[in-house]
Amino acid sequence: MKAVHIYKLSGRNVEVTDAMRDYVEEKLTRLDRFNDQITDARVTLTVRDVRDAARRNRVEVQLNVPSGIIRAEEHHADMYAAIDKASDVLERQLRKFKTRYLKHRHDATPQPEPGPAEADVNAGLDDVTEFHPEIVRQKRFDLRPMSPEDAVAQMEALGHDFYVFMNMRTNACGVVYRRKDGHYGLIEPS
Repeated sequence: MKAVHIYKLSGRNVEVTDAMRDYVEEKLTRLDRFNDQITDARVTLTVRDVRDAARRNRVEVQLNVPSGIIRAEEHHADMYAAIDKASDVLERQLRKFKTRYLKHRHDATPQPEPGPAEADVNAGLDDVTEFHPEIVRQKRFDLRPMSPEDAVAQMEALGHDFYVFMNMRTNACGVVYRRKDGHYGLIEPS
């Protein structure tokens, strides 16, 4: 099995040194066992001028896998620690993806029950239980026409992280949300 290759490693407000490049590649080699599922990888290292030193260095990693994207974004005062945290998050996400992928493949093709020798070989390969999302609460509300700015004010008044509204300018459903950087985002259909 070949190693995961970084197809794009870039830096924003930071020069990506050979030591950083080597460290990122070393951390991502832990993902080798998932390599047959990773089709592309992109890593962005950013140094930001923020008050909170713990959020100064940001590492964003996006892995493209069949039928999806696996993404991690981590912050830390030390760039190398942020790389470590992002690597750990990706490993957990890829393990879950692999479990779902194998279960889907297993369900699609009927296979005979494994014998005792095969069961011993397969034991302990994945200790992750499959995630089954469950809707535990349902809410209904009227979509009132308003501007995105009014929707942000409504969201803040309610103390929520997002707000669904009818955009009076486009007459389409929209969502405003609070970003991690403290600013706001708007999601609208195209």
